[in-house]
Amino acid sequence: MKKIFLLILPLLFSLNACINEPEAPKNTYESNFEALWKIIDTRYCYLDYKNINWDSVHTVYKARVDTNMTEYQFFDLLGEMLGELKDGHVNLYSNFNRSRYWKWFSDYPANFSSGIVYSDRYLGDNYYVAGGMRYGKIAGDSIGYIYYGDFSDQFSDTNISYIFKYLSDCKALIVDVRNNGGGYLNLSEQLASYFFEQEMITGYIQHKTGNGHSDFSEMKELKTPSHKTIQWRRPVAVLSNRMSYSATNSFVSRMKMVPNAILVGDKSGGGGGLPLSSEIPNGWMVRFSSVPMYDANKEHIEWGIDPHVKVDMSAADIERGVDSIIEKAVEELKKRI
Repeated sequence: MKKIFLLILPLLFSLNACINEPEAPKNTYESNFEALWKIIDTRYCYLDYKNINWDSVHTVYKARVDTNMTEYQFFDLLGEMLGELKDGHVNLYSNFNRSRYWKWFSDYPANFSSGIVYSDRYLGDNYYVAGGMRYGKIAGDSIGYIYYGDFSDQFSDTNISYIFKYLSDCKALIVDVRNNGGGYLNLSEQLASYFFEQEMITGYIQHKTGNGHSDFSEMKELKTPSHKTIQWRRPVAVLSNRMSYSATNSFVSRMKMVPNAILVGDKSGGGGGLPLSSEIPNGWMVRFSSVPMYDANKEHIEWGIDPHVKVDMSAADIERGVDSIIEKAVEELKKRI
């Protein structure tokens, strides 16, 4: 009996291995299409909110999959399908290209000119730089001005402390985040914390709990802390445009809750969903919005934040080297000084 047991046991292990081992997905155009479609169908967080009929999208684009198409053509087809989501956080990555949706800003006025910002009328050539922030004094040195163009540029409490010290004789402050495409969400929270007198609920978040389009957890509060030692308590204007996206969009949403803050310029670009990544059988990676975020009123911030004062840069002002949005912010701040 002992010898028989020893012979049978390896066989059982071998059979179990054959039965339990999952079959590797086939690397065909059809299987890759289905894998990508299913990832979005089960894990993307805005299908219902955006009223997207993803089943119809499947029907339309599946019919266009052709085994004779080139790899480049197939990639473009999948990228076009993802474009139906109208989401700048959705990208398909291959070794030869990255799909992207740009209409969230390209269909709107630019409302920013770096040449004007760095002209003598505003920052000029002798501005200071700390932690990725360019700063100086404008409007007869009565108003501080900070331009921050990338939330991937790290800054520290020490940087902010020196900036606020330099601007301490200014009666108000402009924080310009136009053309800031985002970066680290924790830096968005940190920068906002210097303007709050106390911790405040500034938004909410949900998580996917199932494969259904509306399978979400209860809303969880998102709080912005008040920095214990570094604080700006005078009026502040935040400037945004459509290219103020993702983490920048979150910063604008937080700053809208600061009592002495005013938002000036264009509606921010949006990008309210935290992105995740997944892989399809051929190795291409897809990034997609998986976690929806909301403002303090439990409204989606995916489409952007409306300013308190809507201003577009006029052609006449641009011709004269004048930034219409900065000028309007100065005007509004002077009312509050």
